[in-house]
Amino acid sequence: MSNLDKESFLNPISNFRGEFTPQNLAFDANLQEFTNRISIICALETGGKISPNEAYQQIKELWKKLDASRQHLLGDD
Repeated sequence: MSNLDKESFLNPISNFRGEFTPQNLAFDANLQEFTNRISIICALETGGKISPNEAYQQIKELWKKLDASRQHLLGDD
């Protein structure tokens, strides 16, 4: 299995269907990456590979990055 195949399996990207702007497209990609990583963190915690506290800290950091992305790309709304 090539690295590209592994990447697309682990991080599937859906087609963007909203109002097209470069900012909306970029934020959508960031949001999809966020949800994929959250899913992996939850699976690791459920499987006992990481502690609940570690999962929380990782999710908290991902949220901060997503929020910064939203503010940068879409404004404060």
